[in-house]
Order: sequence, then C-alpha cells, then structure tokens
Amino acid sequence: MKAHVTDTATLDRPRLLTDSVTMLRRRIRHLRRYPSLTIMLIAQPLVFLLLFVGVLGGTMGAGLGGDRADYLAFVTPAVLLLTVASVAMGTAIGVATDMTEGVVARFRTMAIARSSVLTGHVAGAFVQTAVALVVVLGVALALGFRSGAGPLAWLGVVGMLALLTVALTWLTVALGLAAASVETASNTPMFLMLLPFLGSGFVPVDSMPAALRWFAAYQPFTPVIDTLRGLLGHGSGAGLGPDAALATGWCVVITVASVLWARRLYETRAAR
Repeated sequence: MKAHVTDTATLDRPRLLTDSVTMLRRRIRHLRRYPSLTIMLIAQPLVFLLLFVGVLGGTMGAGLGGDRADYLAFVTPAVLLLTVASVAMGTAIGVATDMTEGVVARFRTMAIARSSVLTGHVAGAFVQTAVALVVVLGVALALGFRSGAGPLAWLGVVGMLALLTVALTWLTVALGLAAASVETASNTPMFLMLLPFLGSGFVPVDSMPAALRWFAAYQPFTPVIDTLRGLLGHGSGAGLGPDAALATGWCVVITVASVLWARRLYETRAAR
C-alpha cells in the first residue's frame, strides 16, 4: 500500500510544483527556527574576508603591485564563491538529517511527489545563499570594495552565482544522501572550501609552483572566480569570454551529474 501511494504521487507531475513549494516552506521554517546555523555558515566566508583583507591585505596587495584596496577587489569574488560553498555544506547536513532521522520514511507514507523533498532542500538553499551573498557583499562594500561594473555585468555576476549555487547545492544534496551519518555529511563537502585556495581565489595562479599551477588552472573554481573578477571589472578582461564559457560548462556538468547521482541515491535509500 505504501509503495502504491508513493508511485501514484510520483506519476502525478502537476503535484511536483505544489509539493516542492510545501517542502520549501518547511525548509524556511527550519531556517527561521534555527538561525544559528545560517549565522555560522555566513560567518565562515566573513572570517576569511576579514582575515585576508584586514590582516594580510597590505602585504598581499603589495605583492599584486597595489595596496589593501586592490587586494580587497582581487579577493572578493573568491569570498563570494566561498559563501555559496559554505551554504551548500549546510544543505548536506539538512539532507543527511532527514535521511537518518526517519523523516523521509514518514514522507513515503504520504501522497507526495518523491522528488519534491530534494527540490525543497535545493530551493531553500537558494534562498539562504541569496541572503548570505547580500550580507557578505555588504561587508565587502563596508570595507571599501568598489566596482565599475554596469547593470549587464552585475546581471552576469548574479547569473554566474546562480549557476554555481545550483551546481554546488545539488552536489552537496548527493553527498548528504551518500553520508551514513550527519557527522559524515558535515565533513565530506569540506573540499569545497579548500578548492578556492588551490585556485586563483587568493593569489595569482602564476605565482604557484608548476605542479600546483597546473591543477589550479584546470580545476572548476578558477574559471568561475576569474569570470566574476572580470565581470566586476577587476580582471584582465582578455579571458572573460573563455573563462565564462568554461565556468558555465563546469556548472552544467556538475549539476547534471549531481542530480542524477542524488536521485539514484534517494530512490535507493528511500526504498529501504
């Protein structure tokens, strides 16, 4: 009887949207009930921003041939990327909590579209990420960040961050489903916070040793950071087209692979 109800709900495609909205409201209630998690996720990129700009900004800016303000302009795109990654890590924890505490098992007894549980998490993370990005960018502006980007360039920034948010959120949804416990889910996405440091986020790639320079040049986050930097008017501008195409391609590949992986894991674990 339980399988029959679930299959019927899955086949009822028009219900997917309404069920996803219901799951989004559930996610937002959780965020409002436990604001400490959101504060912690926003605090991580803010700590990096304040540390690198406030403590190391003078020295790092001089290394770039400028000053603290120049380094703030250089590092802000990387901090925005870290903000997306930080919120995505929280999504992995939320998904793992639902899976390990029997919440999904209870949902399976209800006539709802099964995929709405995952899309609710993704939509909730999108809202949470938007709030976090506004806060982090506000702090960067307070520190002196300025951009000469026009409306179309800012639209490009929003689009790039939206693509990245979708990609990393679905990836961490899959990691949360694959985790055996909430503790594991909080640790497995940590590489997302490390990769910007092994790319063009905080120092120029050309300044790295040869082997690390090769990795930094071809890992997914470097073209995303360079695209954001170029759109904000602080990159060289010459490679914006290729960087944007490569960044978009990486986001699409990660999204498609993660969605397929997440749905397979969800069907497997939810059927137990």
